[in-house]
Amino acid sequence: MQRSVSLPLAAALVAALLFAVSVAGFGALYEGFSNLRHPVAALGASGVPHALAFNMLAFVVPGLLAVFALQALRARMGQARFVARLGVQSMTIAALAFAAFGLLPLDSSDLLAAASRAHAATWTLWWVAFVAGAAMLGIGMRGTRHASRSWMVFAYALATLLFALILPGLVPVGLSQRVAFAAWFVATILCAPPSRGAASARGSSPTDPA
Repeated sequence: MQRSVSLPLAAALVAALLFAVSVAGFGALYEGFSNLRHPVAALGASGVPHALAFNMLAFVVPGLLAVFALQALRARMGQARFVARLGVQSMTIAALAFAAFGLLPLDSSDLLAAASRAHAATWTLWWVAFVAGAAMLGIGMRGTRHASRSWMVFAYALATLLFALILPGLVPVGLSQRVAFAAWFVATILCAPPSRGAASARGSSPTDPA
């Protein structure tokens, strides 16, 4: 019996679910915490109860699962153009940066402290590597049967850029950030390769990307 869901796709789905459940569950522990107004990283800031558990479950583990899903795609890309393969590697850097959010938490007592600046730098690396990687993937897959899916990934990357960088202030920062993260998770799910059985059923080569 052929599997309909590949291990990389399952990893990407679990990553998104784990993040969402962690944010909702840990946020519910604190009176006054608002998913509309407060950034996700506030739940993992130094000095906050259960910060370590939150950082592991919301950032580190989902980030590493995303790395696994993206590297599975990279291994299946076969003779894809170099720029497409480079794009997946850039998106992998973004996934590693996402995991690093949990290893470089905000300083709850000083948002200008070195720890907070390191977290902010990682945030910048995350969205820059994601948007750049998605753009390279779309360019590299143009003219192939995977082009539309690759450009969908880029569209979600643009949504991440919009909500992470441009809309905060117009949209409540907590909501804007969560939409940015959701777009990243959807893009990662789109990148996760299907099972080889499912790919073969569609007439795909095992070495085809996406």
